[in-house]
Amino acid sequence: MPATYHRGQGVKHLLAAYDLVRDRLYAHMKGHKTNVEFLAFLKYLRSLYPLDVLLYIILDNFSPHTVPRILEYIAANNVQLVLTPTNASWLNPIESHVGPLVKFALSNFNPKDHREIATYVRRYIAWRNRHHTPAKRGRRKKVRKERLHLCGKCGMEILERH
Repeated sequence: MPATYHRGQGVKHLLAAYDLVRDRLYAHMKGHKTNVEFLAFLKYLRSLYPLDVLLYIILDNFSPHTVPRILEYIAANNVQLVLTPTNASWLNPIESHVGPLVKFALSNFNPKDHREIATYVRRYIAWRNRHHTPAKRGRRKKVRKERLHLCGKCGMEILERH
């Protein structure tokens, strides 16, 4: 379905989550983006972890995220919503994964329908989760300190490394 001004088949919405600890993506393609679909996705995410684990979910200020039924669910199921400020979606860690998803799953092909798009998105996420490389968390290299000082005899600048 090439980008056109006519969307005869409608649009689909991607609900996605990124686990910072496991470095894994989770996603559902939905026909609507209401609190019903969001609640179903929250229940899916909650099912991936024990109930005693507090889930922090970072998301935008879209109104279906804060309706009473969502707030009741998160209060009863050890979930904490963290809303990003308006126009600050870049604060959400999942945003850095959207570009590669679009590049590898959606660019340079002309899908016949939404089912084909969903298939490519699922394949990419499955591939990415199998081939993820955990972030290297080690000590940073010690940076040498450099300092300029003037020579007392000639006034020339001397670079001194420590």
